[in-house]
Amino acid sequence: MKDNRRNFLKQTLSLSVGAALIPILNPLDTFASGPASAVDGQAPFTFTQIQLPYAYSALEPHIDAQTMEIHYSKHHAAYIKNVNDAIKAENLSFKNEADFFANASRLSAKARNNGGGAWNHNFFWESLQAAGAGNNQPEGKIKTALEKSFGSFDQFKEQFSAAALSRFGSGWVWLINDKGTLKIGSTANQDNPLFDNAELKGTPILALDVWEHAYYLKYQNKRNDYIAAWWNVVNWKQAAKRFS
Repeated sequence: MKDNRRNFLKQTLSLSVGAALIPILNPLDTFASGPASAVDGQAPFTFTQIQLPYAYSALEPHIDAQTMEIHYSKHHAAYIKNVNDAIKAENLSFKNEADFFANASRLSAKARNNGGGAWNHNFFWESLQAAGAGNNQPEGKIKTALEKSFGSFDQFKEQFSAAALSRFGSGWVWLINDKGTLKIGSTANQDNPLFDNAELKGTPILALDVWEHAYYLKYQNKRNDYIAAWWNVVNWKQAAKRFS
């Protein structure tokens, strides 16, 4: 029993140290500037899991700490591992995330699904902020754009929430910038608007994960309650940066 406990503590410490070394990255930085130039002898591009910008409990009571911990340390970590395993096993060579998704239609199911899950979750974590950390309504240019595209912020919320409720099965709901116009749409499974064969295409501004693992522990089958709670922790400053 003592040996088992000692091994568990060693593994936990190792994971904690490893997580602390992961840099905080903006998942938009890669594709915002376009594909980077290839460098001879450079290691193949792989996906990285960002550090959460807040504690697991920071989104309570809207999103509970246990869900956040499992979502980040189990589900998201698995997508990162699996896509990087696929990149290695399938000898994939891409310059960056933009290049990877530009070839989504030619990827294996493992590479495609896990690559989407890896990027989508990085994007999702940065779409959120700690409860009470700031204004939970948009301001400035993005507010004006939302009003122009949807009539008002409240009408935008209604349409976005409706899209989230009507997404059958697992998937994501997106606010995208399509050549200056904001649009709402959804993708199945771990697809996203950057895929070369996505029905919904554009620059992602905001995303909501409607997979059951994102909310089932707290909300069970009440996706509508989860969506209503999510609006309280949207990071509108980050959304505004993505729109600018």
